[in-house]
Amino acid sequence: MNIYIGNLNYRVKESDLQQVMEEYGTVESVKIVKDRETGKSKGFGFVEILGDEQGKQAIAELNGSEFEGRTMVVKEARPRS
Repeated sequence: MNIYIGNLNYRVKESDLQQVMEEYGTVESVKIVKDRETGKSKGFGFVEILGDEQGKQAIAELNGSEFEGRTMVVKEARPRS
């Protein structure tokens, strides 16, 4: 399951996000979106986690929770159109 995670603190690294998500299941990939010109985080990213049940549990428990001083928005990622 591909999960969107928004409203991240700009200091959060992909390794930090992976650590949080590994509590819910096997993480296949973590990608924090960065500005092309500056290389700075845009404050959101995507995590691919194995298994829909694990993904749904992560969404249910993490959406609205605080991480690094910001309230995260966590939901299933929509496919690119």
